[in-house]
Amino acid sequence: MNGLGEVLDDGPALKGGERVSLEARQINPLKRRPVDTPLDVGVRTINGLLTIGKGQRIGLMAGSGVGKSVLLGMLTKNTQADVIVVGLIGERGREVREFIERNLTPEARRKAIIIAAPADESPLMRLRATLLCHRVAEYFRDQSNDVLLLMDSLTRYAMAQREIALALGEPPATRGYPPSVFGILPQLLERAGNSENPDGSLTAIYTVLAEGDDQQDPVVDSARAILDGHVVLSRQLAEQGHYPAIDLNASISRCMTACSHPSHVMVANQFRHFYANYLQVKELLPLGGYQPGQDPELDQAVAMYPGLKAYLQQSAGETISYQDSLTELATLFQGNEAGAV
Repeated sequence: MNGLGEVLDDGPALKGGERVSLEARQINPLKRRPVDTPLDVGVRTINGLLTIGKGQRIGLMAGSGVGKSVLLGMLTKNTQADVIVVGLIGERGREVREFIERNLTPEARRKAIIIAAPADESPLMRLRATLLCHRVAEYFRDQSNDVLLLMDSLTRYAMAQREIALALGEPPATRGYPPSVFGILPQLLERAGNSENPDGSLTAIYTVLAEGDDQQDPVVDSARAILDGHVVLSRQLAEQGHYPAIDLNASISRCMTACSHPSHVMVANQFRHFYANYLQVKELLPLGGYQPGQDPELDQAVAMYPGLKAYLQQSAGETISYQDSLTELATLFQGNEAGAV
């Protein structure tokens, strides 16, 4: 459907139903249910090393052409949820049909709601479509469903607000964005997450475009401060054919500790430790500047790197369950003290 709730496919028009406001319903922060249950997203790197909890809000942050849409499609296909709400806001019009046909199986389409406002729509329609995505997701969460909200992209929403604010005479500030843009972002993002309802959850995943691969872009920086974690995609990894191109050192899930077993967190930290150690000497290896035997930890990191790299890679059509992700992670560290998950 579009931002007005009008059906875009050949299906029948929506009839009846309940009339509600698109504006957010305030939730008492002390009554929000905590994020403490892991969500299986079917992507090994995220399941094992950046575990997402039900009710968490995550940003996929990257420049153009490094695989954001592909990773978003993998999450759409693989995540275990009762209802999937997809917002395609301000992106290319041809991608709407492609996204549906490539990423939604007939079974998934029965529980999916697609709300589209492509780039040729007015900024007001893009704003309204974004609010509609969140209101629909909130409705199903309040009906005790586990809801997955996927929005591509948060940056286009901010740009739509920028167009409107500048047209109304608001002065530009950081990178041409008026102050009102950074006022509406937290209002929008706080709508996702768990409510006071003991059942149901609303997990939200937003793509955020880092213009020029600048991770200090104002929208990226603001979203990173509000969200419960971020997955950064690396152009360097994408150019090497490493997919998904997740920059592990730059990514974090702030709810992982709360929704994972301590032994899982320990092994994930161990993985990060060895991976970061390898990156320290990566540039020296082709030059012969690294001499084995001087640092046992670096030697172990170099020896383990092929296994670490293989764990981080996954084809777009492959699904790795949460439990399988943990099992493979533990296998990498068999014989180590923290190797049991």
